[in-house]
Order: sequence, then structure tokens, then C-alpha cells
Amino acid sequence: MHLASPWTPRLAAEGRPSERLVAAIAEDIADGALARGDRLPPHRDLAYRLGIGLGTVTKAYGVLERRGLVQSVRGRGMFVSGLAPRSDTVIDLSVNMPPRVLDDRLLAATLARLAKRLDADTFGAFIPPAGRADHRALAAGWLAGQRLEAPADCVLLCNGAQHALSVALATACPSGGVVLTEATTFPGALMLARSAGHRLVGLALDGEGLMPEALDAALCSPAVAGSAPVLYVTPTLNNPTAATMGAARRHDIARLCRRHDVTIIEDDVYSVFAGPDLPPLAALAPERTLYVSGLSKSVSPGLRMGLLAVPPPLVDRAIAGLQATSTMASALSSMIMAEWLADGTAQSVAATIRLDTARRHELLAAMLPVPRAEGPKGFHVWLPMPTDAAERLVNHAAAMGVVLMSPRLPLVDPTSPESGIRLSLGTPPFDTLKLALSVLAGLLTGPATPLAIAAADPT
Repeated sequence: MHLASPWTPRLAAEGRPSERLVAAIAEDIADGALARGDRLPPHRDLAYRLGIGLGTVTKAYGVLERRGLVQSVRGRGMFVSGLAPRSDTVIDLSVNMPPRVLDDRLLAATLARLAKRLDADTFGAFIPPAGRADHRALAAGWLAGQRLEAPADCVLLCNGAQHALSVALATACPSGGVVLTEATTFPGALMLARSAGHRLVGLALDGEGLMPEALDAALCSPAVAGSAPVLYVTPTLNNPTAATMGAARRHDIARLCRRHDVTIIEDDVYSVFAGPDLPPLAALAPERTLYVSGLSKSVSPGLRMGLLAVPPPLVDRAIAGLQATSTMASALSSMIMAEWLADGTAQSVAATIRLDTARRHELLAAMLPVPRAEGPKGFHVWLPMPTDAAERLVNHAAAMGVVLMSPRLPLVDPTSPESGIRLSLGTPPFDTLKLALSVLAGLLTGPATPLAIAAADPT
């Protein structure tokens, strides 16, 4: 006699029926409502109870099994495999990574399938610098799902989004050029620009990100006019402030760049969190936008596949820059990417990451006095505060085992008196995140907090 399933069947709110079933089960596994070894309902029983087709249940269970979250036992049914537990000596909220939803079994199964198609000659063969044509076509299909239609021969495969950003910057901006960007932005982009000798100009931003009037004023200023500047911008979930441009502002930025003949480098690594009503700048000004994306923020940090879509006239120059920095993208990573894009694993994992991230925001709202921001919510949030107070908070948190990013790293002007704290919510397991947030809550709300000290002693 088979044990009854402890799971109360349900469907998640969005998507096709099979996607909603996958999301619901994956979420309940991550939440602990389904534990390792728990039995899932039989296919027909689940289909009847949810009012969906038997094929829908079969498809959903197949996706979950490929991801390593469940396992079929012949003659007994489908059982939860779960995620392997992790141990952490410190709680690191400084590295901005997605929640871990991949399992060892998925990786092992993927590599086993690839091993049947990959021999030494194939692995040792030289592939085109921008990637194999079929892999580029799959990558273009992924970008289409992120609201950007780009020809496959304009999509380059790179070794991570940081590499794609490096190639984009080298393609668009001559050595020593001017790079306009948000005054508070991605530290990796600042490091690239500084190492190339570019002059950085920080622009004001608000709750929607880069302000069009700040961009217009900079482009009309004597210091920038005539210098053929490049705009580096993150319209969706600016890192670190998490600000997201609305559709109207995106159109305003695109119009300004077209009017002033400015080349845009759009960093859209958090595209999976944006809704269909938020077009990328690359869709609004395709003739002048180099579009940077990747899979490390939407699938797994270990999948170092960057995607760079460029206007047709810049393809050859971008490929030359790619060759100068890495020759070609990793053959093995490219094959894993292609496997997961083709069978739907990447799309399913991204959907689960969105669900898990939403749970982390609910936890954050319950534990910290953080204003609820409008727009998409990714796995980082921003607590604005004076730079000195932020540094004190970083030091206090480190002493209590919680690691935070330095508040000066994302500043174009490191001497700026205003900065903040980026909380990277995706890195630790859920229960560990709860512990870290309780530490920060004590530091932020107690009578001797860094903020209270700063208010009492502004020096």
C-alpha cells in the first residue's frame, strides 16, 4: 500500500498550467512544505484534483525531475529529492547572486547527456569566436523571451555578462573616452571603465533610475559636448539601488540618445524580473544600443554565459574585441546553456527564482523597516543613508557575522557623502537570510544604531 502524499495540491498564480504546477511544487520544496522523501500525488489523482490534463501533470513532473527536485521510483511513484543542505560559517549578503534552485542531480544528468554527444575531438575543436550558429540562435530565442528581438548573427556568446560588458565597452568607447552613467551603479562597470582610462561622469537618479534631465544637462555641458560619450545604464533593477525605469522614461532616454547621437550600453542582466510592458532600450533604439545580458543572474552563477547583442554595423568590431579577450566562449558552458534553453530548464529555473525572490521580499518587509518599492523586485534592495553611517553599519554587521558590500564601491565619486547599503537577498538559504535580517534589524532599530549615531554626531 502506498503512503498518501502530504502535499495539498495547488497551482501558482501565473503561466501555463504545467508552469504553474512546476512553480507551486518547487516553491513548496524551497519553503519546506515538501520535505526530502515526501511522496507527490499520482498523476491521475493530481490531474483530477486540480482540474488539469493528465499530460500537463506528466510534463510538469518531467520538468521537476530534470531539475533534480523530484525522483521517480518504479512501482512506487514520484518523491521529493529536495535541495542538498548547505553550511555557512558567515552570512554573506555582499555578493549579488540568485537564490540557489538547481540541484546536484540536474547537473549530473545534464553532464551525463552531454557526455554521450561530446568526444575529445569535438571538445578540442576550435569554434567560432562568437559561438556556434545553433547556440547563438538559441540565445537569440532566450532574448526574445526577455522582450528583445535580435538577429542571431548579431548575438555574441561571451564568458559571462562581465565579459560581455567588457567587450561592449571596448567596442563602443575608444580608450580614454567619456562614459556617462548613474552616479550610483554597478561596481564591475566602474572597474572596467577606470581600468580602460575612461572619464566617468555620474548622473543623478531617482526612484525610477537615471533622470532624463540629468542626462540632457550633461550632454549639453561644455565638459561633455563634442566628446562622443557613451551611456552605460541599467534600466531594470539598477545595481545597487534596485530602481527600475518606467516605459515613459525609457522612451525619453532613447529619444535623448538619438538626438545627441549617443551610443548606449544597456545592462539588462535582471531582465527576467521585468514585465512585458517594459521594453529594453535596445528595442527602442536598436541602431545605437549594445545590449548586455547573461544567465548567471537568471539561472545559476556557475553558468558563465554572457550574451551581447549589437547593432549590425558593430558586429565585426565586437567580435574582434571578443577575440582579443578570450578567443571564444567556453565550449562546455555553451553546450549546457544550449541544453537548458532547448529543453525549457532555464525558463523553469528562472520562474522559480522569481517566486523564491518574492518570498524573500515578504520576509524582508516583515523584518526590516524598508519602504516597499514600486516595480519589479529582484534579489537585491537598497537602503539609502549617509556614506559614513553606511560604513559604520557594514563594520557593525561584520562583527556580528553578516558581510555587506562597501558603500563606496558603487559610487562614481567615492567621496560622495550619500550612499547606502545593498542587501543581496539571494545568496543565503532562506532560514539563514532570516537570521541575517534579524541581526540587521537590531542594528537599524536599536538606540545606538549607526544611523542614530550619525544623526547625533554628523562629523
